[in-house]
Amino acid sequence: MDLSIVISVLNEEESLRELIPWIKQALEGEDLEYEIIIIDDGSTDRSWTVIEQLANEYPIRAISFRRNYGKSAALYCGFEMAQGSYVVTMDADLQDSPEEIPAMIKMIKDEGYDLVSGWKKKRHDNFFSKNIPSKIYNATARRVTKIKLHDMNCGLKAYKREVVKNIEVYGEMHRYIPYLSKNAGFSNIGEKVVTHKARKFGKSKFGMNRFINGFLDLLSLWFLSRFGKKPMHFFGLIGSLTFIIGAGTSLYLIVQKIVTQSKGLPFRAVTDQPLFYISLVALIIGMQLFLSGFIAELVSRNSSERNNYKIKKRL
Repeated sequence: MDLSIVISVLNEEESLRELIPWIKQALEGEDLEYEIIIIDDGSTDRSWTVIEQLANEYPIRAISFRRNYGKSAALYCGFEMAQGSYVVTMDADLQDSPEEIPAMIKMIKDEGYDLVSGWKKKRHDNFFSKNIPSKIYNATARRVTKIKLHDMNCGLKAYKREVVKNIEVYGEMHRYIPYLSKNAGFSNIGEKVVTHKARKFGKSKFGMNRFINGFLDLLSLWFLSRFGKKPMHFFGLIGSLTFIIGAGTSLYLIVQKIVTQSKGLPFRAVTDQPLFYISLVALIIGMQLFLSGFIAELVSRNSSERNNYKIKKRL
């Protein structure tokens, strides 16, 4: 199998009838054996019925979730199913053009990229609600991840098979697949300007909250990539420093009292000084942070079942 095309679907029955024939047309003459993997992410319209109908005519494999888990869950399952030497992800809303696929695969073959990400240089979205927030989001992502991509979250991407088999996409981390790939050792990441089309059917499934969630996910991913396997290095360091500051301050107050008392000078009770309570809080916080790091270290050593999704049907 040369190519696997992974598509996440949520209420896209109209788009699917046009997208699948469009993919076939775009790949004609390319001498590629391909499969189309569709993940129905809990659609409430007739998307699954349309998928079953299209499977009679096109090389489709599909699964349907019992409920909506999100795009990351869909891509995770799609990557597990993929058999192709190259894997392409794209959205089902007809805004990504399948005609870009051959050129992206060629970049991987000829230029040795591990991953090629699309860049929607000219977007057909609302300027204020999508274009401006997207620019801010991508600028922040570039600074944190050190990956020079103009459009980190573009749904149209091409990968070597090894990449998708060695990364774990969960939560809402689909936005940062290039960063996940880099952390997995696949750092040769390219970019291609792709055509972006206006939405033809339905409405966008993403609201403004995705940018807030995206920023929080970016912080989580940065922390996990730095300290995910060694949380004690983060919590333990900060906790130890805080504890030492608190202990040092307390010791200073005690010594000050002993010296002052030995000289027969008037002195204030230790508990009457604000510095005493500050040092006490520092001691408590330092101990809590240290214990948090210890617990996180234990948790990190245990396997997770976060990618256990309930599948209703398989095709």
